[in-house]
Amino acid sequence: MATKFMQLMLTPAVQATQERYFGRHQTVADAPARDPFTDDEAAFIASRDSFYMATVNSDGWPYLQHRGGPPGFLKVLGPHQLGFADLKGNRQLLSTGNLDGNDRVSLFLMDYPRRERLKILGQARVLDAREHADLADQLSPSPELRGKIERLFLIEVVSYDWNCPQYITPRFTEAEIETHTAPLKARIAELEAQAAGRKG
Repeated sequence: MATKFMQLMLTPAVQATQERYFGRHQTVADAPARDPFTDDEAAFIASRDSFYMATVNSDGWPYLQHRGGPPGFLKVLGPHQLGFADLKGNRQLLSTGNLDGNDRVSLFLMDYPRRERLKILGQARVLDAREHADLADQLSPSPELRGKIERLFLIEVVSYDWNCPQYITPRFTEAEIETHTAPLKARIAELEAQAAGRKG
């Protein structure tokens, strides 16, 4: 079980708030410097086709950005490292600029059908893809997207936390709906063919 995440999150202000509302506060002792991914986290990350990433700008404002791509575009490079390719976009470079002043990031990954969520804390750096062609090849989401890669994000993971499924509304992508309805459509087609044969 990962423990560093809550140790970092349980600041004195958070503990004081817990005391005010619940009469006691949580503490985490003896957490490691970093929590490594297990096979469960690696498999979950590899199956995601999107995530949210938060950074903080130089004025202290948080900025939250959605990232999407083919399943597995966020790659587990080791027990403490993630990477993904940054493709041509709206050219605002807000996350990239924020990371120049503060390398801390928080990632939020959702599996709506299974009502699972994984939160990740880490420190990120951004590399110019033109200067790291081999890494760009490795992080490319697919061969056809290789030419659109401009930057590479490497995240040194500090810790992570799984949340309970409470209050997560199940939602499904078009691909997931197709997978679940394909047997029903096949059965409907079979019955329609049988009915047509009887009429004939």
